[in-house]
Amino acid sequence: MTSIPHTTPSSSGARAEGPSLHAYDVGLLILRLVLGLTVAAHGAQKLFGWFGGGGLEGFGQFFTMSGYPSGETMALIAGLSEVLGGLGLVLGLLTPLAGAAVLGTMINALAVKWGGGFFAPTGVEYELLLSAGAAGLALTGPGRFAVDRFLPGLRTHRLGYGVAALVLAAVIAALVLLIRN
Repeated sequence: MTSIPHTTPSSSGARAEGPSLHAYDVGLLILRLVLGLTVAAHGAQKLFGWFGGGGLEGFGQFFTMSGYPSGETMALIAGLSEVLGGLGLVLGLLTPLAGAAVLGTMINALAVKWGGGFFAPTGVEYELLLSAGAAGLALTGPGRFAVDRFLPGLRTHRLGYGVAALVLAAVIAALVLLIRN
């Protein structure tokens, strides 16, 4: 596949060559696939007990021990947010909202694990990386290889959509944290 170089004007007025638009799109696709599938699998652990997960009952107990009311309900909400948000990122479908779903869940995960250091097994580097990736995708959009390109109003990503989605994620995550003991 050949690509047309992307050029941008430099401060001197000359056109400088940069990465092709296809390179950005392929990079965003790889990021979406890896991040989205990782988060969706993480959610499937909560919902279905797949991949060695505890299912709703096991994760419900964890949520209860972590100070959340109605542990199984919270596990269901977190699991659905991760599965649907992750699959949304994979497909590039409603990408700002998919990124926000992942970010909101990860904000709560960071709050629960905070104080355990940075590195695994008790640290927050995994949750922080997922948070940053989801926020980045919400802000940049999915690239050209995405379902959003076929939806009216989402064909061209706007930074405002991403910012609004991330604000929504932060507000909802804060509200959930307020009900935590």
